[in-house]
Amino acid sequence: MLRISLTVFFLFVSLLYSFTGLGEGASAVPEVKSMAKPDRCAELFREMQLEGEVNYTAFRQAVTGYYRIAQRKKEILTLIDFSKPSTEKRLYVFDMKEKKMLFSSVVAHGKNSGGVYATSFSNEYGSYKSSLGFYLTASTYQGKNGYSLILDGLEKGINDRARERAIVVHGAAYADPSVIRAGGRLGRSFGCPAVPQKLSRPLIDTIKGGSVMYIYAAAPEYLAQSHILNSKDRA
Repeated sequence: MLRISLTVFFLFVSLLYSFTGLGEGASAVPEVKSMAKPDRCAELFREMQLEGEVNYTAFRQAVTGYYRIAQRKKEILTLIDFSKPSTEKRLYVFDMKEKKMLFSSVVAHGKNSGGVYATSFSNEYGSYKSSLGFYLTASTYQGKNGYSLILDGLEKGINDRARERAIVVHGAAYADPSVIRAGGRLGRSFGCPAVPQKLSRPLIDTIKGGSVMYIYAAAPEYLAQSHILNSKDRA
């Protein structure tokens, strides 16, 4: 009888440990609950197979801003990465719905932003410098540089004078890769993101009409000022 009572007692204690979480596996439950959801930017980066071609930091910032900009009308994102030299492809256009890259190209920066690298940026008229940050693409027009695309800067004090400064996407002979072979770097603009002439029309037609563009550089001062990247709204 005593043996039966002891057996029942130990069974009771064992069950008590299981239900109260006092056994060996107790710590596993809170760990599972606290696991973060998969990172959307990292997943997208992998799905698009961008490793080794696109700077992940630049991509992450571009995607973060893309999802925070409510005014966008197209599921297209353009990233210009000025942490790369003008001798390399540093303009990328992504189809965010289909999760694929549509274009990659060289792109010119402003003549007063630097030589091979763009290192100095401005929002001032007459500076002939590139401006960082987020833009929305607007309408097209035929100008002195041919078929061109108007950009609206979305960040006050950083790029919001883009229209006033006539900062547009256009094709240019000095933005052709052949210029790199001759001079060791791409030619430079008055601040516009100029692209090779043969690419300008298909690229502009793809991104015109309310898509997001992000111009990136490893610039802490920009990050400190950007209201889009510093927004409390989660991407």
